[in-house]
Parts: sequence; C-alpha cells; structure tokens
Amino acid sequence: MSNFHRLAGIVLAAMTAMAQTAAAEELTIGTIATGTVRWELDTITHYGFDTANGFDLQILELAGNPATQIALAGGEVDAIVSDWLWVALQRAEGKDYVFIPFSTAVGALLVPQDSPIQSLADLSGRRIGIAGGPVDKSWLILRAYARQQTGQDLAAETEQVFGAPPMIYEAGLSGEVDGAINFWHFMAKMKVHGMRELVSVADAASALGLDPDTPLLGYVLRGDFAAENPDLVAALARASREAKALLLTDQTAWDRLRPMMNAEDDAEFAALRDGWRAGVPAEGPVDEANAARVFALMAELGGEELVGKVTALPDGVFYRLD
Repeated sequence: MSNFHRLAGIVLAAMTAMAQTAAAEELTIGTIATGTVRWELDTITHYGFDTANGFDLQILELAGNPATQIALAGGEVDAIVSDWLWVALQRAEGKDYVFIPFSTAVGALLVPQDSPIQSLADLSGRRIGIAGGPVDKSWLILRAYARQQTGQDLAAETEQVFGAPPMIYEAGLSGEVDGAINFWHFMAKMKVHGMRELVSVADAASALGLDPDTPLLGYVLRGDFAAENPDLVAALARASREAKALLLTDQTAWDRLRPMMNAEDDAEFAALRDGWRAGVPAEGPVDEANAARVFALMAELGGEELVGKVTALPDGVFYRLD
C-alpha cells in the first residue's frame, strides 16, 4: 500500500470517528470536581465507553451537591449522582426523579488504634464526630444497631460533634473526638493513618435485617427524560458497568486516575482504590422490599427532619432497565 493510500485511510477513519461523535446524542452529568464519582465518569470518557454505546458524555463540574440538584431540576444537566432516599423524598413531593445504582459504599464508626473502646457499650460518655449532620444515614443505622445490641440510644449516651467530612477527618486523627463516622473515602484514609473500625455500617445493617448490598448512591435522572430517552439511559448504565468492570481488574486504569484521587502516598491510593472496588454493586434490579425497610428505619429515627411527612417508600424510585 502506498503512503498516499495509507494516509487516505487514516484520514477517512478519523473523519468517520468524528462523524460518529458528532451524531452521538449528548448526555450531561453534573458532579463536584473532587468527588469520587468523577473517577468513573473520567474512565467512561477516556476509554470511550460512552461513544461505544452511542452517546457523548459531557461532565459539568459544579460547586457542591445542592448545586447539582438545582442543575438537575433546571434541566442544566441530564443526570447527577445522589442517594435514593433523596429521590424518594423528591417523588413524595411530586417531583419525578428516578434512580439507577452506582455504589453500595458506606461508612463506619472508627476509633483510634490504641483506643480503649472495644464495643458500642464503651462509647457511653464519649465524643463522636459525625459527617453529614444529625440525620446522616450511617449515624442513624449505627444508632439503631446500638439500640438493638445494648438497649441504649447513642444520641443520648454520647456527645455528638457534627461537621463537614474534612473537619471530622481532622478531629478523628487529632483525638479531638473519641470516634468518628465519615464518608467512605475519608474513612479509607483515616484507617491508613491510625484509626480502626469499631463497627461498619454494612455489618450494622445486616444485623438489623437489612441487605447491605442495596446500592445507596446512584445516577439520578428526571423521570420525563428517562421516559423519552430509554435507549440513552440504558446506554449510560452499560457504560457505567463497563467502566466498573475495567476498574475492578485493571491497575493501569487506576494509575491513570491517581492524580485526581488526592492520595498522599501509596497506602492512601491503595485504600481508596480498594474502597471504591468494594462499593461496586451487583448487576440486576434493586431489592425494593429491602429499600422499603431501610426507608422505614430512616423515617423512625430521622423523623420529619430527614423524610418529612413521608412514612413509606414511594413507588417508582428505582428505574427498571430492560
């Protein structure tokens, strides 16, 4: 083959790829710049899992979770990542949102490695730092578990210090609090730096008769958008699964992500990678009966501050993929 024909072939292939990209339907996801969601989205776009499934993924960086929710409501983005409890509350208020599983990752209650605290009963009179506020879902599940195990309410038996995840991270490592409940990626780093797990939210959920494999976080879309674009929604789900499959097995894919993971050293990097992998949900529909039990527990402990006046899981929260 002549150089001319070889060059012509390369140009034709590039033009074809450009035409396919131009023809692909765009799907915009809003996310915060430093969130762990970004790891999957960046993997999707870098390896072309979006274009291979017939769409062009666009990522819109926003200032925080409230900003992503506003952007979704206003149609500025097609999807965000949030928890299904938020979706349930929106549906109860007449807002049509649906949920596709993203992650099962949850937190834990950590204490310093050399702490004398060995059980939930030892927490009486202690200070606990909690990310997410008084109605944080991990805190509520751990409260329910402690009540089951000891007959006592941790909210009454301990002093709680509420704050943003970075603040709780620092308070836990400095000894300002005796124990800490934090988001999973902060928790992974805290373990690296000398804290140990007293009880995980997953173990607490299992003891309460709940399935810890029920995904808490997911892609959230407007219901009308999902109804009008079922093929596009299915394509997003496929691209997400393909990215997860790669990240479950390919170290090179993680090495590429490392600059955006804010890992200070190899130990933090490995902990973040392993924590993310542990949160990959199984394929298949969400167990709605289990989700209803989780919602009932949240309603009991969180009250109106968490779930308003809703007492049961609304219908239609979980989008059914064909």
